[in-house]
Amino acid sequence: MSNKTKMATRDMSFYYGDFKAIDDITLEFRENQVTALIGPSGCGKSTFLRSLNRMNDIIPGTRVEGQVLLDGEDIYGTDVDVVEIRRRVGMVFQKPNPFPKTIFNDVTYGLRVSGVKNKAELQDRVEASLKAAAIWDEVKDRLNQSALSLSGGQQQRLCIARALAIEPEVLLLDEPCSALDPIATQKIEELIQELKTNYTIIIVTHNMQQAARVSDVTAFFYIGRLIEVDKTEFMFTKPRLQQTEDYITGRFG
Repeated sequence: MSNKTKMATRDMSFYYGDFKAIDDITLEFRENQVTALIGPSGCGKSTFLRSLNRMNDIIPGTRVEGQVLLDGEDIYGTDVDVVEIRRRVGMVFQKPNPFPKTIFNDVTYGLRVSGVKNKAELQDRVEASLKAAAIWDEVKDRLNQSALSLSGGQQQRLCIARALAIEPEVLLLDEPCSALDPIATQKIEELIQELKTNYTIIIVTHNMQQAARVSDVTAFFYIGRLIEVDKTEFMFTKPRLQQTEDYITGRFG
């Protein structure tokens, strides 16, 4: 397991207009590790996650203070290409959101937008991405069928394949299992464990057991602040702060 820091925030705050949703967070994400962000609803986890690939830029009146670093470079710097940042830092959302296209065209969407036209290359990338997302065997004979014909769990793995197709370095997962049944959830969790050999993964989850199962590091957020962060085994067995223990044991939140 690498100890190299892949992404980091330094004194990062995020505002919706005058409202400070994220307050002065300094946090590191290491290569080939899964970091889980936990905390009650509305505590800023998803807002923080979306700021890591500038997905919040599309919301009017928002701004970031401090730094968000990718390989040591501030992604909010003046001459940064946002499209390139979003290619390097992929995202999978809470609800599976396949496009109303064929499975093949869904996975290649980002590749086509970035100018890849070679059919053989597209086919290779589709197969590699679907294999990496552990869904190739289920869809290899259905690539020309609608992505919407898949089950919810399959759709979410397809969305992961679509994110992987553009060869990101970091994968952001915003509650990727909250709309899925337990069997589909287990498949996604197993997939996360496999993917971390090649990617740095940051996952927002409401599910304490899921955080304990899939992550190497857990960060506890509360009302826009980072309360505590540590290796997951310590966070769930002997957290340093009473507030963390109260949340993890279900006394509040």
